[in-house]
Formats: sequence, C-alpha cells, structure tokens
Amino acid sequence: MHRRSWISALGLSACLLGLPALGAEALGADAFVRQVSTDVIEAVKVDKAIQAGDVNRIRSLVDAKVMPHVNFQRMTASSVGPQWRAATPEQQKRMLEEFKTLMVNTYSGALTQVKDQAVVVKPLRAGSAEQSELVVRTEVRGKGDPIQLDYRLEKAGEGWKIYDVNVGGFWLVDAYKGQFAKDLSAGGLDALITRLSDKNKSLASAPKN
Repeated sequence: MHRRSWISALGLSACLLGLPALGAEALGADAFVRQVSTDVIEAVKVDKAIQAGDVNRIRSLVDAKVMPHVNFQRMTASSVGPQWRAATPEQQKRMLEEFKTLMVNTYSGALTQVKDQAVVVKPLRAGSAEQSELVVRTEVRGKGDPIQLDYRLEKAGEGWKIYDVNVGGFWLVDAYKGQFAKDLSAGGLDALITRLSDKNKSLASAPKN
C-alpha cells in the first residue's frame, strides 16, 4: 500500500476513532491533537481486529466516538460544495452516511500499516492559540522521510473539533471536492450518492490483505 494511503488513514483515524477522555477537561489545540494522534497509534497497535482490517470493528468505533470530536457535517458539506445547501434533509442524511462509509472502507486496510510511527506536534504559530479556527501542524516520523499531517480545528465550547486533514500537502476536503464535482455536475447530489453507494459496496466486498 502506498505510504500516503496509510498516513491518510492515520489522519482520518484521528477523526474517526475519537477520544472519549477529551471531554473531561479543556485542552489546547496542540494538546488535543497530540492526544488524538498518540491514542490513535496506540489503539491500532493493540487492536488485532483493526490490524486485520476489520471494517466492522472500525465502524463500531466511528459510530461510538466520531460525532463528539469531529464536525463531520461541515467536512461533508465542504466536500459537496454549494449543492449541499439545496439538498433535502434526506439527501444530506444519505450523503453523510455514504461519505462516512467511503472513508471507513477506503482507509481500513491502511490502518494495518501503522507499526512504529510517532507523531510530533509542531508549535502553534504566534497568536493562533486565541483563534476560534486554526491549523495544528504535525509530522509523522518513522522509517523514511517524515510526512506532513496537519489538522484544521474549530473551537467547540471548551474543546475542539476537527473538520479537515492535510496529508503531505493535500487537504482531504479539497481532494474529495475535486472527485465529487464530476458527478455533481452530471447528475446532482443523487448521482453522487449513488456512485458512492456503488463504490462502498465494491470496497466492502473486496478481499482484505
């Protein structure tokens, strides 16, 4: 598997796996990301089902822990673009579900590649700690060159929520927006939802390495 794929998985898993402990006390944005990253890596290392690419195991973690820690609706809406605002509640619900399933199916196998990596959180830019939205920059270090992995965060009460991830210089929302644009132009949101559903079924039935 391409190295960027498992790094993408790590970034998305930081969103997907969530952190139940974070609600206990307010953390700074950099401390939040540090704890997310550390907990994700450790969770993958000790969970044999995740290492084996068990999509059901990953999905159960998503359903239990994702929503308190990620603004997934913002991530989805930004990936869809202007058509999101015109969508019906049912279309939005279906799109949220298919998009979440797409990410779980796409990156579940990549989680098996997490071995001895560590994440180094870089210092926040001057003055950014007081902002309601900011970027926390990190590097994933292991064998080979370090990989850039950054997070866009928004203030949510006393804590933070993730709404985008930058992997090696590419923001995932922008990448998905580019992928979705063709289907949206050709057939609108229903066409995109149908394509994602078909892709999810194909990924779910593909053999796991």
